[in-house]
Amino acid sequence: MTIAAGVFCLGGIMLFVGAAAWALLAADVAAVSEGRFFDAYVRRVTRFTLLQAVLSTLISIFLAIPLALALARRPAFPGRIWIVRLLALPLGLPALVAALGLIGIWGRQGVMNTLLANLGLAQPVSIYGLSGILLAHVFFNLPLATRFMLAGLERIPGEYWLIGTNLGMSRLSLFRFVEWPAIRGLIPGVAGLIFMLCATSFTLVLTLGGGPAASTIEVAIYQALRFDFDPPRVIALSMLQIVLTGVLLAMARLLTPPVAEAVTTGRRVIRFDGRNITDKIADALVISLGMIFILLPLAAVLVSGLRADMVRLAADPMVHRALSTSLAIALSSAFFCVLSGLALVAARQTLLQPRRTSPMARGLSSAISGSSALVLLVPPVVLGAGWFLLLRPFGDVAVFAPFVVVAINAMMALPFVYGILDPAMATHSARTGRLSQSLGIGFFNRLRLIDWPGLRRPALMAYSFACALSLGDLGAVALFGSQDMVTLPYLLYSRMGSYRTADAAGLALVLGFVCVILTIIGTPPERKVEGNADAR
Repeated sequence: MTIAAGVFCLGGIMLFVGAAAWALLAADVAAVSEGRFFDAYVRRVTRFTLLQAVLSTLISIFLAIPLALALARRPAFPGRIWIVRLLALPLGLPALVAALGLIGIWGRQGVMNTLLANLGLAQPVSIYGLSGILLAHVFFNLPLATRFMLAGLERIPGEYWLIGTNLGMSRLSLFRFVEWPAIRGLIPGVAGLIFMLCATSFTLVLTLGGGPAASTIEVAIYQALRFDFDPPRVIALSMLQIVLTGVLLAMARLLTPPVAEAVTTGRRVIRFDGRNITDKIADALVISLGMIFILLPLAAVLVSGLRADMVRLAADPMVHRALSTSLAIALSSAFFCVLSGLALVAARQTLLQPRRTSPMARGLSSAISGSSALVLLVPPVVLGAGWFLLLRPFGDVAVFAPFVVVAINAMMALPFVYGILDPAMATHSARTGRLSQSLGIGFFNRLRLIDWPGLRRPALMAYSFACALSLGDLGAVALFGSQDMVTLPYLLYSRMGSYRTADAAGLALVLGFVCVILTIIGTPPERKVEGNADAR
Protein backbone atom coordinates (compact mmCIF):
# COMPACT_ATOMS: atom_id res chain seq x y z
CA MET A 1 0.00 0.00 0.00
CA THR A 2 2.85 2.39 0.82
CA ILE A 3 4.55 1.82 -2.53
CA ALA A 4 1.24 2.05 -4.39
CA ALA A 5 0.50 5.45 -2.79
CA GLY A 6 3.96 6.70 -3.74
CA VAL A 7 3.60 5.47 -7.32
CA PHE A 8 0.16 7.12 -7.56
CA CYS A 9 1.61 10.49 -6.42
CA LEU A 10 4.59 10.07 -8.76
CA GLY A 11 2.22 9.42 -11.66
CA GLY A 12 0.15 12.48 -10.78
CA ILE A 13 3.21 14.72 -10.67
CA MET A 14 4.55 13.38 -13.96
CA LEU A 15 1.14 13.78 -15.59
CA PHE A 16 0.73 17.36 -14.35
CA VAL A 17 4.20 18.44 -15.51
CA GLY A 18 4.04 16.37 -18.70
CA ALA A 19 0.69 17.87 -19.73
CA ALA A 20 2.08 21.40 -19.36
CA ALA A 21 5.20 20.49 -21.34
CA TRP A 22 3.10 18.82 -24.05
CA ALA A 23 0.91 21.91 -24.37
CA LEU A 24 3.98 24.06 -24.86
CA LEU A 25 5.55 21.75 -27.42
CA ALA A 26 2.34 21.15 -29.36
CA ALA A 27 1.28 24.78 -29.75
CA ASP A 28 2.52 26.46 -32.92
CA VAL A 29 6.02 25.00 -32.87
CA ALA A 30 6.50 26.05 -36.51
CA ALA A 31 6.43 29.73 -35.53
CA VAL A 32 9.10 29.08 -32.95
CA SER A 33 11.35 27.36 -35.44
CA GLU A 34 11.16 30.30 -37.87
CA GLY A 35 13.79 32.23 -35.94
CA ARG A 36 11.82 33.77 -33.10
CA PHE A 37 13.60 31.60 -30.57
CA PHE A 38 16.81 33.60 -30.91
CA ASP A 39 15.50 37.05 -31.78
CA ALA A 40 16.92 40.19 -30.19
CA TYR A 41 14.30 40.37 -27.44
CA VAL A 42 14.89 36.81 -26.26
CA ARG A 43 18.67 37.35 -26.30
CA ARG A 44 18.30 40.56 -24.28
CA VAL A 45 16.04 38.95 -21.68
CA THR A 46 18.38 35.96 -21.36
CA ARG A 47 21.39 38.23 -21.01
CA PHE A 48 19.72 40.27 -18.26
CA THR A 49 18.53 37.12 -16.45
CA LEU A 50 22.09 35.79 -16.28
CA LEU A 51 23.60 39.19 -15.46
CA GLN A 52 21.38 39.91 -12.47
CA ALA A 53 21.73 36.33 -11.21
CA VAL A 54 25.55 36.46 -11.40
CA LEU A 55 25.75 39.86 -9.70
CA SER A 56 23.24 38.89 -6.99
CA THR A 57 25.16 35.69 -6.27
CA LEU A 58 28.55 37.39 -6.10
CA ILE A 59 27.33 40.20 -3.83
CA SER A 60 25.46 37.80 -1.50
CA ILE A 61 28.47 35.47 -1.15
CA PHE A 62 30.92 38.36 -0.75
CA LEU A 63 28.88 39.95 2.06
CA ALA A 64 27.98 36.67 3.75
CA ILE A 65 31.60 35.63 4.36
CA PRO A 66 32.52 38.43 6.83
CA LEU A 67 29.10 38.22 8.52
CA ALA A 68 29.40 34.45 9.04
CA LEU A 69 32.99 34.82 10.28
CA ALA A 70 31.98 37.52 12.77
CA LEU A 71 29.07 35.46 14.12
CA ALA A 72 31.27 32.37 14.41
CA ARG A 73 33.94 34.31 16.33
CA ARG A 74 31.40 35.82 18.75
CA PRO A 75 29.36 32.99 20.34
CA ALA A 76 28.70 35.25 23.35
CA PHE A 77 27.59 38.28 21.30
CA PRO A 78 24.50 39.89 22.93
CA GLY A 79 21.35 38.47 21.40
CA ARG A 80 23.26 36.13 19.10
CA ILE A 81 20.62 33.39 19.25
CA TRP A 82 17.97 35.86 18.10
CA ILE A 83 20.25 37.16 15.38
CA VAL A 84 20.70 33.65 14.01
CA ARG A 85 16.94 33.11 14.14
CA LEU A 86 16.40 36.45 12.43
CA LEU A 87 18.49 35.21 9.51
CA ALA A 88 15.72 32.69 8.77
CA LEU A 89 12.97 35.33 8.67
CA PRO A 90 13.48 36.61 5.09
CA LEU A 91 13.30 33.02 3.79
CA GLY A 92 9.66 32.71 4.87
CA LEU A 93 8.67 36.28 4.03
CA PRO A 94 6.44 36.81 0.96
CA ALA A 95 8.41 38.50 -1.79
CA LEU A 96 5.83 41.28 -2.21
CA VAL A 97 6.06 42.19 1.47
CA ALA A 98 9.83 42.38 1.26
CA ALA A 99 9.60 44.46 -1.92
CA LEU A 100 7.31 46.95 -0.22
CA GLY A 101 9.69 47.18 2.75
CA LEU A 102 12.65 47.79 0.44
CA ILE A 103 10.69 50.52 -1.35
CA GLY A 104 10.04 52.12 2.05
CA ILE A 105 13.79 52.24 2.68
CA TRP A 106 15.31 52.73 -0.78
CA GLY A 107 12.38 54.28 -2.71
CA ARG A 108 12.38 57.86 -3.92
CA GLN A 109 10.77 58.97 -0.66
CA GLY A 110 12.41 56.22 1.38
CA VAL A 111 14.51 56.61 4.51
CA MET A 112 17.92 56.04 2.91
CA ASN A 113 17.33 58.18 -0.16
CA THR A 114 15.98 61.01 1.98
CA LEU A 115 19.10 60.80 4.13
CA LEU A 116 21.38 60.70 1.07
CA ALA A 117 19.55 63.67 -0.46
CA ASN A 118 20.00 65.64 2.76
CA LEU A 119 23.72 64.88 2.57
CA GLY A 120 23.84 66.51 -0.86
CA LEU A 121 23.81 63.45 -3.14
CA ALA A 122 22.29 64.58 -6.42
CA GLN A 123 21.12 61.15 -7.64
CA PRO A 124 19.94 58.87 -4.83
CA VAL A 125 19.79 55.09 -5.25
CA SER A 126 17.00 53.87 -7.53
CA ILE A 127 14.95 50.98 -6.20
CA TYR A 128 13.70 50.14 -9.70
CA GLY A 129 15.71 48.41 -12.39
CA LEU A 130 18.87 46.38 -11.87
CA SER A 131 19.86 48.11 -8.61
CA GLY A 132 16.49 47.38 -6.98
CA ILE A 133 16.54 43.75 -8.12
CA LEU A 134 20.04 43.31 -6.70
CA LEU A 135 19.01 44.89 -3.38
CA ALA A 136 16.00 42.59 -3.10
CA HIS A 137 17.94 39.46 -4.01
CA VAL A 138 20.71 40.27 -1.55
CA PHE A 139 18.10 40.90 1.15
CA PHE A 140 16.79 37.36 0.67
CA ASN A 141 20.04 35.53 -0.15
CA LEU A 142 22.53 37.14 2.24
CA PRO A 143 20.85 35.49 5.29
CA LEU A 144 20.63 32.19 3.40
CA ALA A 145 24.35 32.17 2.55
CA THR A 146 25.28 33.34 6.05
CA ARG A 147 23.37 30.48 7.70
CA PHE A 148 25.04 27.88 5.49
CA MET A 149 28.51 29.30 6.10
CA LEU A 150 27.94 29.74 9.83
CA ALA A 151 26.87 26.10 10.09
CA GLY A 152 30.06 25.08 8.26
CA LEU A 153 32.26 27.18 10.52
CA GLU A 154 30.61 25.77 13.64
CA ARG A 155 31.42 22.25 12.44
CA ILE A 156 35.18 22.95 12.55
CA PRO A 157 36.60 20.60 15.23
CA GLY A 158 37.86 22.12 18.46
CA GLU A 159 41.27 20.48 17.92
CA TYR A 160 41.91 22.77 14.93
CA TRP A 161 41.55 25.89 17.08
CA LEU A 162 43.72 24.38 19.82
CA ILE A 163 46.49 23.55 17.35
CA GLY A 164 46.26 27.00 15.78
CA THR A 165 46.59 28.63 19.20
CA ASN A 166 49.55 26.44 20.19
CA LEU A 167 51.30 27.33 16.92
CA GLY A 168 50.68 31.03 17.52
CA MET A 169 48.81 31.53 14.24
CA SER A 170 47.77 35.05 13.39
CA ARG A 171 44.19 35.90 12.50
CA LEU A 172 45.08 35.86 8.79
CA SER A 173 46.71 32.43 9.10
CA LEU A 174 43.70 31.04 10.95
CA PHE A 175 41.46 32.28 8.18
CA ARG A 176 43.74 30.83 5.49
CA PHE A 177 44.29 27.38 7.00
CA VAL A 178 41.20 26.78 9.18
CA GLU A 179 38.22 28.97 8.25
CA TRP A 180 38.64 29.35 4.50
CA PRO A 181 38.79 25.58 3.76
CA ALA A 182 35.46 25.14 5.61
CA ILE A 183 33.86 28.02 3.68
CA ARG A 184 35.42 27.15 0.32
CA GLY A 185 33.78 23.72 0.25
CA LEU A 186 30.36 25.30 0.80
CA ILE A 187 30.60 28.12 -1.74
CA PRO A 188 29.84 26.09 -4.92
CA GLY A 189 26.65 24.60 -3.49
CA VAL A 190 25.48 27.85 -1.87
CA ALA A 191 26.33 29.91 -4.96
CA GLY A 192 24.52 27.42 -7.20
CA LEU A 193 21.40 27.57 -5.04
CA ILE A 194 21.41 31.38 -4.94
CA PHE A 195 22.05 31.60 -8.68
CA MET A 196 19.11 29.26 -9.33
CA LEU A 197 16.81 31.30 -7.08
CA CYS A 198 17.82 34.55 -8.77
CA ALA A 199 17.64 33.17 -12.32
CA THR A 200 14.08 31.94 -11.70
CA SER A 201 12.99 35.02 -9.74
CA PHE A 202 9.57 36.32 -10.74
CA THR A 203 7.76 38.41 -8.12
CA LEU A 204 10.72 40.62 -7.18
CA VAL A 205 11.63 41.30 -10.81
CA LEU A 206 8.01 41.95 -11.75
CA THR A 207 7.65 44.43 -8.87
CA LEU A 208 11.05 46.15 -8.95
CA GLY A 209 12.12 45.65 -12.56
CA GLY A 210 10.74 48.98 -13.64
CA GLY A 211 10.02 48.04 -17.26
CA PRO A 212 10.92 45.81 -20.21
CA ALA A 213 14.61 46.69 -19.96
CA ALA A 214 14.86 44.78 -16.67
CA SER A 215 12.89 41.59 -17.35
CA THR A 216 13.91 38.04 -16.65
CA ILE A 217 12.74 35.05 -18.67
CA GLU A 218 9.90 34.25 -16.27
CA VAL A 219 8.61 37.84 -16.30
CA ALA A 220 8.85 37.84 -20.10
CA ILE A 221 6.74 34.64 -20.19
CA TYR A 222 4.11 36.31 -18.02
CA GLN A 223 4.06 39.46 -20.18
CA ALA A 224 3.88 37.51 -23.42
CA LEU A 225 0.94 35.47 -22.14
CA ARG A 226 -1.12 38.01 -20.22
CA PHE A 227 -0.55 41.23 -22.19
CA ASP A 228 0.52 40.25 -25.72
CA PHE A 229 -0.93 36.73 -25.90
CA ASP A 230 1.93 35.58 -28.09
CA PRO A 231 2.00 31.75 -27.76
CA PRO A 232 5.10 31.25 -29.96
CA ARG A 233 7.11 33.60 -27.78
CA VAL A 234 5.74 31.93 -24.64
CA ILE A 235 6.84 28.55 -26.00
CA ALA A 236 10.29 29.83 -26.95
CA LEU A 237 10.88 31.47 -23.59
CA SER A 238 9.51 28.47 -21.66
CA MET A 239 11.78 26.05 -23.52
CA LEU A 240 14.72 28.38 -22.94
CA GLN A 241 13.89 28.55 -19.21
CA ILE A 242 13.71 24.75 -18.95
CA VAL A 243 17.08 24.38 -20.69
CA LEU A 244 18.63 27.08 -18.51
CA THR A 245 17.36 25.61 -15.21
CA GLY A 246 18.41 22.11 -16.33
CA VAL A 247 21.95 23.29 -17.02
CA LEU A 248 22.08 25.15 -13.69
CA LEU A 249 20.88 22.10 -11.74
CA ALA A 250 23.47 19.88 -13.45
CA MET A 251 26.28 22.37 -12.79
CA ALA A 252 25.27 22.80 -9.15
CA ARG A 253 25.36 19.03 -8.64
CA LEU A 254 28.74 18.67 -10.37
CA LEU A 255 30.37 21.59 -8.55
CA THR A 256 29.17 20.65 -5.07
CA PRO A 257 31.99 18.68 -3.42
CA PRO A 258 31.29 15.73 -1.13
CA VAL A 259 31.22 16.49 2.58
CA ALA A 260 34.50 15.44 4.18
CA GLU A 261 34.42 15.02 7.96
CA ALA A 262 37.68 14.83 9.91
CA VAL A 263 38.20 12.20 12.58
CA THR A 264 38.42 14.03 15.90
CA THR A 265 37.78 13.41 19.56
CA GLY A 266 34.86 15.85 19.74
CA ARG A 267 36.69 18.39 21.89
CA ARG A 268 34.65 21.42 22.91
CA VAL A 269 35.33 24.40 20.66
CA ILE A 270 37.24 27.16 22.43
CA ARG A 271 38.52 30.02 20.28
CA PHE A 272 41.29 32.30 21.44
CA ASP A 273 41.45 34.50 18.33
CA GLY A 274 39.91 37.94 17.98
CA ARG A 275 40.08 38.85 21.67
CA ASN A 276 41.62 42.30 21.26
CA ILE A 277 39.41 45.36 21.29
CA THR A 278 39.95 46.19 17.61
CA ASP A 279 38.71 42.78 16.45
CA LYS A 280 35.74 42.96 18.81
CA ILE A 281 34.72 46.37 17.46
CA ALA A 282 35.15 45.22 13.86
CA ASP A 283 33.03 42.09 14.38
CA ALA A 284 30.35 44.04 16.25
CA LEU A 285 30.24 46.56 13.39
CA VAL A 286 29.87 43.82 10.76
CA ILE A 287 27.09 42.08 12.70
CA SER A 288 25.28 45.37 13.38
CA LEU A 289 25.40 46.46 9.72
CA GLY A 290 24.12 43.08 8.59
CA MET A 291 21.22 43.19 11.02
CA ILE A 292 20.37 46.77 10.08
CA PHE A 293 20.26 45.78 6.40
CA ILE A 294 17.82 42.96 7.20
CA LEU A 295 15.74 44.72 9.87
CA LEU A 296 15.16 48.07 8.16
CA PRO A 297 12.79 46.77 5.43
CA LEU A 298 10.89 44.71 8.01
CA ALA A 299 10.54 47.76 10.24
CA ALA A 300 9.41 49.82 7.23
CA VAL A 301 6.63 47.31 6.52
CA LEU A 302 5.49 47.44 10.14
CA VAL A 303 5.56 51.24 10.40
CA SER A 304 3.88 51.91 7.06
CA GLY A 305 1.31 49.20 7.70
CA LEU A 306 0.34 50.68 11.06
CA ARG A 307 -0.08 54.08 9.40
CA ALA A 308 -2.61 52.67 6.91
CA ASP A 309 -6.33 52.92 7.48
CA MET A 310 -6.68 49.39 8.82
CA VAL A 311 -10.31 49.94 9.85
CA ARG A 312 -11.30 50.76 6.27
CA LEU A 313 -9.30 47.83 4.93
CA ALA A 314 -10.89 45.50 7.47
CA ALA A 315 -14.33 46.56 6.21
CA ASP A 316 -13.41 46.25 2.52
CA PRO A 317 -15.29 43.29 0.92
CA MET A 318 -12.49 42.91 -1.65
CA VAL A 319 -9.98 42.36 1.15
CA HIS A 320 -12.29 39.79 2.77
CA ARG A 321 -12.61 37.90 -0.49
CA ALA A 322 -8.89 38.07 -1.23
CA LEU A 323 -8.00 36.84 2.26
CA SER A 324 -10.48 33.97 2.16
CA THR A 325 -9.32 32.97 -1.34
CA SER A 326 -5.68 33.08 -0.29
CA LEU A 327 -6.31 30.97 2.80
CA ALA A 328 -8.39 28.45 0.86
CA ILE A 329 -5.67 28.07 -1.78
CA ALA A 330 -2.86 27.97 0.78
CA LEU A 331 -4.51 25.42 3.07
CA SER A 332 -5.55 23.20 0.16
CA SER A 333 -2.21 23.29 -1.66
CA ALA A 334 -0.29 22.66 1.59
CA PHE A 335 -2.54 19.69 2.40
CA PHE A 336 -1.98 18.04 -0.98
CA CYS A 337 1.72 18.90 -0.88
CA VAL A 338 2.33 17.34 2.54
CA LEU A 339 0.16 14.33 1.70
CA SER A 340 2.12 13.77 -1.51
CA GLY A 341 5.41 14.34 0.29
CA LEU A 342 4.57 11.75 2.96
CA ALA A 343 3.53 9.21 0.34
CA LEU A 344 6.66 9.78 -1.75
CA VAL A 345 9.06 9.61 1.19
CA ALA A 346 7.39 6.52 2.67
CA ALA A 347 7.43 4.73 -0.69
CA ARG A 348 11.07 5.61 -1.32
CA GLN A 349 12.19 4.39 2.11
CA THR A 350 10.21 1.17 1.65
CA LEU A 351 11.91 0.60 -1.71
CA LEU A 352 15.34 1.17 -0.13
CA GLN A 353 14.89 -1.56 2.48
CA PRO A 354 17.59 -4.27 2.29
CA ARG A 355 15.20 -6.94 1.02
CA ARG A 356 14.33 -4.80 -2.02
CA THR A 357 17.53 -4.70 -4.05
CA SER A 358 16.17 -5.20 -7.56
CA PRO A 359 17.09 -2.69 -10.31
CA MET A 360 13.40 -1.83 -10.67
CA ALA A 361 13.14 -0.88 -6.98
CA ARG A 362 16.26 1.26 -7.19
CA GLY A 363 15.05 2.94 -10.37
CA LEU A 364 11.64 3.67 -8.90
CA SER A 365 13.29 5.06 -5.77
CA SER A 366 15.42 7.40 -7.89
CA ALA A 367 12.35 8.51 -9.87
CA ILE A 368 10.47 9.31 -6.65
CA SER A 369 13.43 11.28 -5.31
CA GLY A 370 13.78 13.23 -8.55
CA SER A 371 10.07 14.00 -8.86
CA SER A 372 10.18 16.30 -5.86
CA ALA A 373 12.66 18.55 -7.69
CA LEU A 374 10.75 18.75 -10.98
CA VAL A 375 9.47 22.22 -10.10
CA LEU A 376 13.09 23.39 -10.03
CA LEU A 377 13.46 22.20 -13.61
CA VAL A 378 10.05 23.46 -14.75
CA PRO A 379 9.34 26.64 -12.72
CA PRO A 380 5.79 27.64 -11.69
CA VAL A 381 5.42 30.30 -14.38
CA VAL A 382 6.34 27.78 -17.08
CA LEU A 383 3.88 25.26 -15.62
CA GLY A 384 1.22 27.95 -15.54
CA ALA A 385 1.92 28.95 -19.15
CA GLY A 386 1.59 25.34 -20.30
CA TRP A 387 -1.70 24.79 -18.48
CA PHE A 388 -3.01 28.15 -19.68
CA LEU A 389 -2.46 27.08 -23.29
CA LEU A 390 -3.82 23.59 -22.59
CA LEU A 391 -7.08 24.80 -21.00
CA ARG A 392 -7.78 27.72 -23.31
CA PRO A 393 -9.58 25.64 -26.00
CA PHE A 394 -12.03 24.40 -23.34
CA GLY A 395 -13.47 27.84 -22.65
CA ASP A 396 -12.86 30.42 -19.94
CA VAL A 397 -9.55 29.60 -18.22
CA ALA A 398 -10.77 31.36 -15.05
CA VAL A 399 -13.14 28.44 -14.40
CA PHE A 400 -10.17 26.10 -13.95
CA ALA A 401 -7.93 28.68 -12.29
CA PRO A 402 -8.40 27.69 -8.60
CA PHE A 403 -7.55 24.04 -9.25
CA VAL A 404 -4.50 24.85 -11.37
CA VAL A 405 -3.20 27.40 -8.86
CA VAL A 406 -3.60 24.92 -5.98
CA ALA A 407 -1.73 22.25 -7.95
CA ILE A 408 1.09 24.61 -8.99
CA ASN A 409 1.53 25.93 -5.45
CA ALA A 410 1.65 22.36 -4.13
CA MET A 411 4.34 21.52 -6.70
CA MET A 412 6.24 24.68 -5.81
CA ALA A 413 6.45 23.75 -2.12
CA LEU A 414 7.14 20.03 -2.68
CA PRO A 415 10.99 20.24 -2.77
CA PHE A 416 11.03 22.04 0.60
CA VAL A 417 8.42 19.76 2.16
CA TYR A 418 10.28 16.69 0.89
CA GLY A 419 13.50 18.05 2.40
CA ILE A 420 11.81 18.40 5.82
CA LEU A 421 10.02 15.05 5.80
CA ASP A 422 12.71 12.79 4.35
CA PRO A 423 15.27 12.96 7.20
CA ALA A 424 12.50 12.97 9.83
CA MET A 425 10.88 9.84 8.42
CA ALA A 426 14.26 8.13 7.98
CA THR A 427 15.06 8.68 11.67
CA HIS A 428 11.57 7.59 12.75
CA SER A 429 11.72 4.45 10.61
CA ALA A 430 15.14 3.50 11.99
CA ARG A 431 13.78 3.78 15.54
CA THR A 432 10.43 2.04 15.13
CA GLY A 433 10.45 0.06 11.88
CA ARG A 434 11.80 -3.29 13.02
CA LEU A 435 9.81 -3.35 16.26
CA SER A 436 6.57 -2.55 14.40
CA GLN A 437 7.21 -5.34 11.91
CA SER A 438 8.09 -7.85 14.62
CA LEU A 439 4.83 -7.04 16.45
CA GLY A 440 2.82 -7.40 13.25
CA ILE A 441 1.11 -4.02 13.64
CA GLY A 442 -1.22 -3.24 10.73
CA PHE A 443 -0.86 -0.24 8.43
CA PHE A 444 -3.63 1.93 9.90
CA ASN A 445 -2.84 1.05 13.52
CA ARG A 446 0.81 1.82 12.94
CA LEU A 447 -0.10 5.12 11.30
CA ARG A 448 -2.40 6.07 14.21
CA LEU A 449 -0.36 4.82 17.17
CA ILE A 450 3.27 5.05 16.06
CA ASP A 451 3.89 7.06 12.89
CA TRP A 452 1.65 10.07 13.46
CA PRO A 453 2.80 10.80 17.05
CA GLY A 454 6.43 10.58 15.93
CA LEU A 455 6.00 12.56 12.70
CA ARG A 456 3.43 15.10 13.83
CA ARG A 457 5.95 17.86 14.49
CA PRO A 458 7.86 17.69 11.15
CA ALA A 459 4.57 17.23 9.28
CA LEU A 460 3.08 20.35 10.87
CA MET A 461 6.30 22.24 10.23
CA ALA A 462 6.20 21.22 6.56
CA TYR A 463 2.51 22.11 6.36
CA SER A 464 3.01 25.58 7.84
CA PHE A 465 5.95 26.27 5.53
CA ALA A 466 3.94 25.15 2.49
CA CYS A 467 1.03 27.35 3.63
CA ALA A 468 3.23 30.41 4.00
CA LEU A 469 4.92 29.76 0.65
CA SER A 470 1.59 29.40 -1.12
CA LEU A 471 0.02 32.35 0.69
CA GLY A 472 2.72 34.75 -0.48
CA ASP A 473 3.03 33.43 -4.04
CA LEU A 474 2.24 35.66 -6.99
CA GLY A 475 3.59 33.53 -9.86
CA ALA A 476 0.66 31.24 -10.65
CA VAL A 477 -1.98 33.77 -9.57
CA ALA A 478 -0.45 36.41 -11.84
CA LEU A 479 -1.28 34.21 -14.85
CA PHE A 480 -4.72 33.02 -13.75
CA GLY A 481 -5.89 35.84 -11.47
CA SER A 482 -9.03 37.74 -12.44
CA GLN A 483 -11.90 39.64 -10.88
CA ASP A 484 -13.38 36.28 -9.91
CA MET A 485 -10.21 35.02 -8.22
CA VAL A 486 -8.28 37.64 -6.29
CA THR A 487 -5.71 36.61 -3.71
CA LEU A 488 -4.02 38.80 -1.14
CA PRO A 489 -0.71 39.05 -3.08
CA TYR A 490 -2.63 39.77 -6.30
CA LEU A 491 -4.64 42.52 -4.60
CA LEU A 492 -1.48 43.91 -3.01
CA TYR A 493 0.26 44.03 -6.39
CA SER A 494 -2.79 45.71 -7.95
CA ARG A 495 -2.88 48.40 -5.26
CA MET A 496 0.85 49.01 -5.70
CA GLY A 497 0.36 49.32 -9.46
CA SER A 498 -2.42 51.87 -9.01
CA TYR A 499 -0.25 53.92 -6.59
CA ARG A 500 -2.50 53.23 -3.60
CA THR A 501 0.56 52.85 -1.41
CA ALA A 502 -1.25 53.21 1.90
CA ASP A 503 -3.58 50.31 1.08
CA ALA A 504 -0.62 48.29 -0.20
CA ALA A 505 1.24 48.88 3.08
CA GLY A 506 -1.74 47.73 5.13
CA LEU A 507 -2.20 44.62 2.98
CA ALA A 508 1.49 43.82 3.26
CA LEU A 509 1.24 43.96 7.04
CA VAL A 510 -1.81 41.67 6.99
CA LEU A 511 -0.07 39.23 4.63
CA GLY A 512 3.09 39.12 6.73
CA PHE A 513 1.08 38.74 9.95
CA VAL A 514 -0.94 35.82 8.57
CA CYS A 515 2.27 34.08 7.42
CA VAL A 516 3.77 34.49 10.91
CA ILE A 517 0.61 33.11 12.54
CA LEU A 518 0.61 30.09 10.23
CA THR A 519 4.24 29.43 11.07
CA ILE A 520 3.60 29.64 14.83
CA ILE A 521 0.57 27.34 14.61
CA GLY A 522 2.52 24.81 12.59
CA THR A 523 5.50 24.75 14.96
CA PRO A 524 4.30 23.45 18.36
CA PRO A 525 6.66 23.69 21.31
CA GLU A 526 8.79 20.67 22.05
CA ARG A 527 7.77 18.51 24.99
CA LYS A 528 9.93 18.88 28.06
CA VAL A 529 11.38 15.74 29.55
CA GLU A 530 11.07 15.66 33.32
CA GLY A 531 13.21 13.62 35.66
CA ASN A 532 16.81 12.67 36.17
CA ALA A 533 18.67 12.17 32.91
CA ASP A 534 21.00 9.67 34.55
CA ALA A 535 18.19 7.40 35.76
CA ARG A 536 17.91 4.43 33.42
